[in-house]
Amino acid sequence: MPDMKIGVVFPQTEISADPAAVRDYVQAAEGLGYSHLLAYDHVLGADTTQHANWQGSYTLESMFHEPFVLFGYLAGITTTLEMVTAVLILSQRQTALVAKQAAEVDLLTGGRLRLGVGVGWNHVEYEALGQEFGNRGRRYAEQIPLLREFWTNDMVDFAGEHHRVDHAGVCPQPVQRPIPIWMGAGARANPVPSDRVLRRVARLADGWFPQMQPGDDAKATVERLQQFLAEEGRGDAAIGMEPRVNLADGDPEFWQFQARAWQELGATHISLNTMRAGLTSPQDHIDAIQQFKEVMD
Repeated sequence: MPDMKIGVVFPQTEISADPAAVRDYVQAAEGLGYSHLLAYDHVLGADTTQHANWQGSYTLESMFHEPFVLFGYLAGITTTLEMVTAVLILSQRQTALVAKQAAEVDLLTGGRLRLGVGVGWNHVEYEALGQEFGNRGRRYAEQIPLLREFWTNDMVDFAGEHHRVDHAGVCPQPVQRPIPIWMGAGARANPVPSDRVLRRVARLADGWFPQMQPGDDAKATVERLQQFLAEEGRGDAAIGMEPRVNLADGDPEFWQFQARAWQELGATHISLNTMRAGLTSPQDHIDAIQQFKEVMD
């Protein structure tokens, strides 16, 4: 797939808490020639025995390495791999702190950060972090331009509905000014995004992460986004697209089929998710990404 950048999803919940396992996996991905590594984000998991009718994908037992700290570690042991959050739950985090942390990661990696952001679904996590769940979409829409202000100006004076920055700035600044911001669109339970979400992507994002499978829904979604981009005065080339292929969904022939289908829909990037595929060790995940890369090359 020469026209698409191929990455891997960091197997957050299955890699183990061993720093050596993290190092070996990430260095293997870079050595195999992958262009980027995506990390999911959850600060806390809920104890589902205490939360009736829990429908979330992750729980108290789900392990998550914190993305910015992880990327700081990876900055010192990689040289080419792009670090991607896919996605950082932006609305539950302080905007100025995200701007600072992202700038630092971008600096330490020499400009290898792509910040994927989303609004999330875990109300328990929002409450514990002291952020309101009900207005997360509105705050999110204000956070993104404010992040770009922090990364392109040494001093920021900003007054919005949810933020006030009184003549202050982030130092040191990132290498990329601004750091690319990509947006999640859709969820596992409801993969087809609404027009409201797609309009926000068209207005604010440098790229987006579809959650659906390639097919009629994906084609219709891409066409809607193209329409909204045109309404914003932006062309198709102004925005990237990165879907995912799940190892567990099929065999190598199926992976190739999915990658080609997404490429025909305009994907600029694609990544492999090896979680939930019955792999039992970090080495199993390394073997899986090696097989996928051989199939894709």
